[in-house]
Amino acid sequence: MQSRLVSKYNVPGPRYTSYPTVPYWNNEKFSLSEWKKNVVQSFSESNSTEGISLYIHLPFCESLCTFCGCNKRITKNHGVETPYLESILKEWRLYLKLFPERPIIKELHLGGGTPTFFSAENLKLLLREIFYDATIAENPSFSFEGHPNNTSEEHLQTLFDCGFTRVSYGVQDYNTTVQIAIHRLQPFANVKRVTETAREIGYTSVGHDIIFGLPFQKKEHVIHSIEKTKELMPDRIAFYSYAHVPWIKGNGQRGFKDEDLPSAEEKRNMYETGKSMLEEAGYIEIGMDHFALKTDSLYNALEEKKLHRNFMGYTDSKTQLMIGLGVSAIGDSWYSFGQNSKNVEEYQELVEQGILPVYRGHMLNEEDLIIRKHILNMMCRLETSWEDDSLLFDELPEVLLKLKEMEDDGILQFGSKKLQITEKGRPFVRNVCMAFDVLLQRSKPETQLFSMTI
Repeated sequence: MQSRLVSKYNVPGPRYTSYPTVPYWNNEKFSLSEWKKNVVQSFSESNSTEGISLYIHLPFCESLCTFCGCNKRITKNHGVETPYLESILKEWRLYLKLFPERPIIKELHLGGGTPTFFSAENLKLLLREIFYDATIAENPSFSFEGHPNNTSEEHLQTLFDCGFTRVSYGVQDYNTTVQIAIHRLQPFANVKRVTETAREIGYTSVGHDIIFGLPFQKKEHVIHSIEKTKELMPDRIAFYSYAHVPWIKGNGQRGFKDEDLPSAEEKRNMYETGKSMLEEAGYIEIGMDHFALKTDSLYNALEEKKLHRNFMGYTDSKTQLMIGLGVSAIGDSWYSFGQNSKNVEEYQELVEQGILPVYRGHMLNEEDLIIRKHILNMMCRLETSWEDDSLLFDELPEVLLKLKEMEDDGILQFGSKKLQITEKGRPFVRNVCMAFDVLLQRSKPETQLFSMTI
């Protein structure tokens, strides 16, 4: 990878789990009543054919990991479990009242925070109630995020019995110095235990998350972490850049100095080294920052051009409607986005009053919907096309002019009314998407909103 390109394209940019991205949502034109209408519309259009997705946000953690950008609540008080789960069920029942028929759940993900902060029994009770008024789709995709230090065999067996077949573990890095800096001490033995236990129980996809660009991290640390990971051969790996945004995420990311972080060139070297090691081990790069074995469903989705990306990241199971339950959870009706209150107490108070706790969002206009399709195409297929007139938008000629320089740099190549991101251009897919992001191009933010792309 040429250092010139790294220097040139290492700029702040979104990760595009949505379009428009959250900082450019038009909250003034958003309303709870319109969100409800969009949810009903999307449900009516898609429930019977593809079902719906549920994302449930479980925010509690016993300790703070300083690399984390998630909405979380740090506590060792497990007395918060039952009241919080009761609030989630009350919120779910508010959505059930909107649906004109019984929902079919195709995809469900437990995220956090730390979902395994909750006892296995409490998670079972939550899911039993969620499923009571719903139908489970054929071949559903149920997954959860597990912490290697506290995921028990009981957690794994209980969730497997509830239909879960995929689990992902946050590994980050196996070097002790790095783990101390990010406040995430977990030995390899713990990761090995939970990985092997999941497989023994019957999970068909076990994932590991590895981060490069962490404080005090060196290339040899990344090499060591991947060598250890290869001993376990998880089915899929998220290998991504640490997003350093302390001006957004607060004191959690202020536990070390900026000079403790590797440079952009060092980070890209880490990525290239790690990518090469993963490919040599049989992993295929999927979209951006994700790798999977050919036996994993994520690879099959890529081959069948069914790969999708949403607020949960890359998924092999697309639904038009995704309902977000829990504090700060984001829902997607395709026509609009809606995010819940970020404060636990405020969230619980609203659902107690029978009010959906959505406090902000965005209603997508025609231009938004077109550009969203282009960005999804590039993030999931590394290509897009405007041969169909329905994919044209007013500023497309200006966008294509901006991309000419990237073509000259070998990042992409143009065809007749289409473009394809090259192998050389994979690390810069976010930059290509940014050229299509007309809301980003029109704005001149006074403060940095996003992490660096590299």
